[in-house]
Amino acid sequence: MVKKLKWISNAQKIREYVAKHKDAKPKDVAAALNLKTQYVYQVLHKMKPLKTLLTISDVKIAKSLGVPIEVYAKEKGLSFKARMQSAVERPAPDIVAQHHTDMVNHPPHYKAGGIETIDFIEAKTLGYHLGNVVKYVSRADHKGNKLEDLKKAQWYLARAIEKL
Repeated sequence: MVKKLKWISNAQKIREYVAKHKDAKPKDVAAALNLKTQYVYQVLHKMKPLKTLLTISDVKIAKSLGVPIEVYAKEKGLSFKARMQSAVERPAPDIVAQHHTDMVNHPPHYKAGGIETIDFIEAKTLGYHLGNVVKYVSRADHKGNKLEDLKKAQWYLARAIEKL
């Protein structure tokens, strides 16, 4: 009777080593496993998305079920401690709140993407209605209520079409 040897990939070796040695630096892991440091960095980088699997919605579901978050995470096969930081409820990044700038002359939500919306509108000589379409579409992701801004853009576009 011949025993089959279980082959373990280098990536799996790194994951197992890191699981046992939580504070190990990539250089330490590479030295311990006789691997190149760059390869260890690549494997660790690919592991990072796994840390976000316990999401805010998971936390809300666990709370609504009355189940401790740790138990819910374990049932889903997630590591609660490693993933909890990503599940902390935070508001979506708001470009307006992040920048304490002049909200009249150069508001940050008009400069998202590197060009101020008014400069684009003037360069393309779009006029009032189409200019407002561009304005509302370009800032929709950066200033509060996306649906409201898109509906305003739609209203101005319909108005421009009526004028043709």
